[in-house]
Amino acid sequence: MLSGKNIVVGVTGGIAAYKAADVVSRLKKLDANVYVIMTKHATEFIQPLTFQSLSQNYVVTEMFEDPKTWDVEHISLAKRADLFLIVPATANIIGKVANGIADDMLTTTVMATEAPVFFALAMNTKMYQNKITQSNFDRLMQFGYHMIWPDSGRLACGDVGAGKLAAPESIVEIVEDYLNRPKRLSGKKVVVTAGPTREAVDPVRFISNRSSGKMGYAIAEAAVKEGATVVLISGPTRLNPPIGVDFTGVTTTEEMYEAVFKNADADIIIKAAAPSDYRPVEVASEKIKKESGQLALALEKTPDILKALGLNKRSGQFLVGFAAETQNVETYALKKLKEKNLDMIVANNVAQQGAGFDGDTNIVTIYERDGSSESLGQMEKSKIAEALMDRIILRTQSDAKNE
Repeated sequence: MLSGKNIVVGVTGGIAAYKAADVVSRLKKLDANVYVIMTKHATEFIQPLTFQSLSQNYVVTEMFEDPKTWDVEHISLAKRADLFLIVPATANIIGKVANGIADDMLTTTVMATEAPVFFALAMNTKMYQNKITQSNFDRLMQFGYHMIWPDSGRLACGDVGAGKLAAPESIVEIVEDYLNRPKRLSGKKVVVTAGPTREAVDPVRFISNRSSGKMGYAIAEAAVKEGATVVLISGPTRLNPPIGVDFTGVTTTEEMYEAVFKNADADIIIKAAAPSDYRPVEVASEKIKKESGQLALALEKTPDILKALGLNKRSGQFLVGFAAETQNVETYALKKLKEKNLDMIVANNVAQQGAGFDGDTNIVTIYERDGSSESLGQMEKSKIAEALMDRIILRTQSDAKNE
């Protein structure tokens, strides 16, 4: 339930505006106090009276209309909000907020609020895929704004692809979960690395591995739900960053190393990425042709990020590593735990069915520095992430009491 929670819903001018009425209705049924701001274009799709009836509050539509209270209205709503939800969030509103434009009541209130802001995205597929729009998403997430990513399907314009507003029940579930979940990591900074890295051989080829990043992204999402400030540092993947993370995309192991150490002040670092261990000594400036005959590559080791973190671990910092093995899993995991000065390591046999790269499930054993361990059977990676986060929180709380 959302009793006592103040939620400001911003409705913009997209065909999905009618679904915002369902969102407002569902929020009211959860006993939230809902206040609606509509853009002028939104009123062309649906009447303010609809939202006024559903929210049982006056709907703001104009910047300079006669005030209904003695408060400065956009400041009053900005201060009152426990959460700000823009639904649907068009490419236009994304572009405005990402670039600091406040030219109507909605954008002015968003710019004035300190509450968490969620954008429930909905737009034409080509607009969604446009590099400018994608850049605006990245910019907003770096500033701490949250994205509710769209579904794929047939759009009102007839196109088929990404850009369809997420189901109203899913949007409300995200809001309810954010406002009600106990925030056991509130005030803590968590760094998560995910995905593979790529080491160039020539302009078109690279050395990499099969990591999809799914495990790391699931861990980052679980940490966000616990109230942490989460930095997700990821190699190339096909995944959308989870809502609420500060995302940094990298390509090479060297870039991941630098990004991690820029955030080495974190309370918890979870090294779930699978960076390449080797890179070519020399990178060809032109594509290597097959006609050149047999190819021999001279390789050198890349920076060992986890080892460097262990050597530089500060007092009170909690360091978690991963060990993806194909044999002698426990032996190699315990060796890595000790040699790299880790507090915890998550090991799996990637040759085992249900535990390999790129799947949605995993089978892991968690080993700790005190000798304790826990084996988790085949589970969705999201569930493993939650179980891992529970164990990390319990351990860090125990360590804090014993200091």
